[in-house]
Amino acid sequence: MDGPTLHRRSADRALELPGTELEHPFGDDWDVFTVRGKIFCLHTKLDGELVANLKAAPLDAQALRENYPDITPGYHMNKRHWITLHPSGSIDEQLLDDLVTESYLLVVEKLPKKLRPVDPATFGRPDETA
Repeated sequence: MDGPTLHRRSADRALELPGTELEHPFGDDWDVFTVRGKIFCLHTKLDGELVANLKAAPLDAQALRENYPDITPGYHMNKRHWITLHPSGSIDEQLLDDLVTESYLLVVEKLPKKLRPVDPATFGRPDETA
């Protein structure tokens, strides 16, 4: 996946998620995706390369960095809780969609219940009663 595809695909997924807003609080060079004012995805250019920063659970972040050469500690972010995705062939569309969704849910679950646009425990999971 090249840089423009990485940005376009992750932006499309982020904007599909309930309550997401696109902001530019750090200037035009940063696309910042938030839910209820809390950041869960950032896009920028790093050394000429389009990258995406996403929140991740610490153990997941570690495993992702160990298994994917194009996932590194979060650029300008807490290295335990954030990852940076670099464009390449090792990150496919489904993984990208899953990582954006997981980042979103990690942020939503920290919001007060009355502010949550979805229930993070059940969002995106099939209805088991069906």
